[in-house]
Amino acid sequence: MRHRYGDLPQQFGDLYLPRRGTPRGTVVVIHGGFWQSMYSLSLGAATSADLADRGWAAWNIEYRRIGDGGGWPATFVDVAAAVDHLAQLEEVDAGRTITLGHSAGGHLAAWVASRRDASMPGGATRVQVDAVVAQAGVLDLATAVRTGLGGTAVNGLVGGTPTRLPGRYAQVDPSERLPLGVPVRCVHGTDDTTVPISQSRGYVDAARAAGDDATLVEVPGDHFALIDPSTPAWRRTLTVLDALG
Repeated sequence: MRHRYGDLPQQFGDLYLPRRGTPRGTVVVIHGGFWQSMYSLSLGAATSADLADRGWAAWNIEYRRIGDGGGWPATFVDVAAAVDHLAQLEEVDAGRTITLGHSAGGHLAAWVASRRDASMPGGATRVQVDAVVAQAGVLDLATAVRTGLGGTAVNGLVGGTPTRLPGRYAQVDPSERLPLGVPVRCVHGTDDTTVPISQSRGYVDAARAAGDDATLVEVPGDHFALIDPSTPAWRRTLTVLDALG
């Protein structure tokens, strides 16, 4: 079922529900693609359907991306609004919400869980995120800029470099927003050549040092094995979700 959480063309999500029974919890699926407009929520369709088959409610969200009005602060405003929209969906219980994001979506999954006050993009939080699963997430934006990860994608998202815009990075870089305060699981393929596993390793180390319940789960496979329901990497992600739910 498609629902709109705003009036703009990109402000919608697809809700997948189990065929029978009450959902065991709600998973917000946030697709990746280095925040670029050429990538869409279609990347999360197969995993969302699989989650519903396994008893979850899956809220596969779209948002403004670089090239279609996204970037600072629009991308963040949209993701915050999409999560908060769960409070208006009668079919789900927003009281148990897990964000699940792949690649750039992993960044957004961790970021939206870090919203703590009305000064953040998106304003005051209506739906509390209870846990985060970041699949090959871009979780350290400053390091991504320094190493050229994604080319100029991070600069395009935030509007400039960490040196030029430290205040923005303090609001949207997950590595600068610790402790997160909820469990976080970073799942990363050992053969990933798109987002280095060092992004997840460094974030988990920093989160633990800050007192968070954070775990790195290394799985076989490349970057996209994580969102392919036929792979062991996805099945391991399901195990992680089961333990959180």
